[in-house]
Amino acid sequence: MLTELRIRNVAILESVALPLRPGFNVLSGETGAGKSIIVEALGLLLGERGSADLVRVGADKASVEGVFDASSRADVLRSLDERGVEVEDGLVVLRREIASGGRSRAWINGTTVTTGVLAEIGRALVNIHGQHESQTLLNPDVQRAVLDAFGGATAQAARVAQAFDAVADVRGQVASLATRRAAAEKRADYLRHVVKELDEAKLVIGEEARLEEEVRRLSHVAELRVHAAHLREAVDGDEESALRLLGTAQRALGAAARLDPALARLQEMLDAAFVQLEELAREVGDYDAQLDTDPGRLVELERRRDVVFRLTRKYGGSVESALETLREARAELDLVDTAGLDLGVLAQREVQLAATLAREAQALSQSRATAARALERAVDAVFPDLGLADGRLTVALSPRAEVGRSGGEEVEYRVALNVGLEARALARVASGGELARVMLALKTILARLDGVPTLVFDEVDAGIGGRVGLCVGDTMRRVAESHQVLAITHLPQIAARAHHHIVVSKGAKGGVTTADLRVVDGEARVMEIARMLGGDPESDASRAHARELLESAATAAAPPAPREPKGRARPRKPA
Repeated sequence: MLTELRIRNVAILESVALPLRPGFNVLSGETGAGKSIIVEALGLLLGERGSADLVRVGADKASVEGVFDASSRADVLRSLDERGVEVEDGLVVLRREIASGGRSRAWINGTTVTTGVLAEIGRALVNIHGQHESQTLLNPDVQRAVLDAFGGATAQAARVAQAFDAVADVRGQVASLATRRAAAEKRADYLRHVVKELDEAKLVIGEEARLEEEVRRLSHVAELRVHAAHLREAVDGDEESALRLLGTAQRALGAAARLDPALARLQEMLDAAFVQLEELAREVGDYDAQLDTDPGRLVELERRRDVVFRLTRKYGGSVESALETLREARAELDLVDTAGLDLGVLAQREVQLAATLAREAQALSQSRATAARALERAVDAVFPDLGLADGRLTVALSPRAEVGRSGGEEVEYRVALNVGLEARALARVASGGELARVMLALKTILARLDGVPTLVFDEVDAGIGGRVGLCVGDTMRRVAESHQVLAITHLPQIAARAHHHIVVSKGAKGGVTTADLRVVDGEARVMEIARMLGGDPESDASRAHARELLESAATAAAPPAPREPKGRARPRKPA
């Protein structure tokens, strides 16, 4: 149950606290006073999109905070506990902020959460039926969803959708494999040529660079040998070579060290240089010995290089891409041989999945057939209470040629609202006011099954009045026996049926339009009902009429007693 809604700096609402109680709460006020803004603010707690346009002029942020007694919703409390949100005595505080720059933040009991989590928890606690929601009842998907919810078949419908997706997936695999096999069969000769050509070439990753290097070396053998000879001579040749001169240096250092032992540390450096030069001389000699002067080897390498160059240019520009082409060609050729077996396996899988789909769809159809008749009876029983004494609902189930994702039948709501008329589709029969009452009838019935504790009706009285308004008010009051109900209304007949009445008024503060709330009872409520009746609220006739409306509601059920909490939780303040 929603015990209080606090709103700050949302549009014309500077700072208001909406106190709500068990039973039937009603919110009234002049047109434009801010009633719908309150519903819009409540929608922010249900994850609806918030924009910087909602922030009141001159404020840096807007905030909405809802205090809920969720002690009866074990599933909600369990979900919060799994997310690490602390809850004391069933008290849940949802909070949403919208900064003037558009950034949005959300908290539950002071713990930061995503808007998605806020929406999940909020929608488990509040259901808003807006004044335009009735139009959604014309949507076949909505009609089907309502029927499944009423019949307890929502989970079964989900299983049908899952089974349908599985069949569609395997059929997609069959179509894809068949298409690929057909393409492979058309390209088989070309693919065999590709495989043969690349298989015979036996390409090796990295051989382009190796071939280039070896060809370049063999093309300059004579020059390389001359350079190697010069290098070897300079290192270890005549008396002027490096090793000979280094030997002279060693003897000089030895003589000096005998006179000054401090020079002995230089011996290691000189020895290291000598060893390095000797190693260099050996390496140069080995290199010279390995230089190949066989012209046939060079021709062979150049021929191989040409083969590699031709194939890489033909198949992607590198050995890696050519080898990938080979892999793909082999895989395509394998399809020609193996696709038949794979298609057989998939065909068997499709038969199994199609049987599962048919079985699940049949179970869903049976549930819908039973639910359709029960829903018709339930709605027909509620219609008189909503001023549709001769109304009759028919839920038509039309079999499809093939089972679809939503089942094996189309669902269509048809109504006959007058005696002797044939039931026809809602869109062709119901006026705006009648459609709203049909939706209210469905909401009233579903509310018995729905665990959401708080129902909000935003101006669902559009297009109705007089005696019908009283009927709608009585219906909402009955719903309030098991749910907390908040109705935003212009009709005095509905407002008079409420257990608790709140009025929204608009004024100016600091040169800026501001809305305020006040709870009315006694004579103040009489005055408000008189104003809603359209007469002079100060006149004796208007007030007498208002008292009559209120007295006629006094015989209805008393409001549910508020739950006495063991203690109030103190949620952490958001950072």
